[in-house]
Amino acid sequence: MIFRLTSAVVRAILVVLLIATPSMLLPGVTSDATQIVALIAIFGAALTIFEYASAYPGLVEFRDAPPFNRIRFISLFASVFLLTVIARGQIVPTVITDFVTAVGALIGYVLDFPYSPVRLMVLMLPDDTPIQDQLTVRTAAGMSYLISLLSLVVFLMVLRVQRWPSRSGSFNVWVNLPTFDPTAGGDVVARLERDARFNVALGFLLPFLIPAVIKSASDLFGSVTLQNSQTMIWTVTAWAFLPASLFMRGIALGKVADMIARKRRQSYSASEEKPSCQPV
Repeated sequence: MIFRLTSAVVRAILVVLLIATPSMLLPGVTSDATQIVALIAIFGAALTIFEYASAYPGLVEFRDAPPFNRIRFISLFASVFLLTVIARGQIVPTVITDFVTAVGALIGYVLDFPYSPVRLMVLMLPDDTPIQDQLTVRTAAGMSYLISLLSLVVFLMVLRVQRWPSRSGSFNVWVNLPTFDPTAGGDVVARLERDARFNVALGFLLPFLIPAVIKSASDLFGSVTLQNSQTMIWTVTAWAFLPASLFMRGIALGKVADMIARKRRQSYSASEEKPSCQPV
């Protein structure tokens, strides 16, 4: 119980650090923005403590199946931190900010080809957006998209090496998939495989759909501007992180389906090999 509570508190501190990173590193943050960030950080910390301190399932999937959520958190934190460094370099340039900005600019330039997600992200901006802001968004989009791709590569390598999730011990579907109801009807394996394919397909399409939807919505609700540093950081991070997260969820659901199917085959083979009792 003490270990579970300590682990929950440590995770809550990391969540607070993640949410507060842009406000702590960016200069000129207003007091109103600081208060809003503090409120969101408190809410996120409370939710994390309640989720990980409890032995019962809540909202977080794969809670007891590391390193799924750890890879996602590291990817999210790296994206927020590096985009904050890029945004800070526009106001207070240093050697570190110039280096990160140069790397992001190179990545954005390489990924900025016709119909690419990075190109669509830049085209989402209003036509009167200054060229410097367009370059900043392209730099941030390239950096964030590269981080999401690297997180997918790392996750696939971990699955390959650790044979996740079976090697980590018993996999509790009730705890790790709280939103999945095994009794809802139909074969569990078929439903998991269907959800896995849907998540992978949606993760592939989202980087293209999000800019198109925002661009279409701007005609009704006004142009979308990313000139505010914190708005740019969280928008670009969500644009790259959500598809990668759906990709990882789809791959994980596919692995769980394979594990359940393999356990079934082993159980069927054991029952067939067991000698039947014959009356004498």
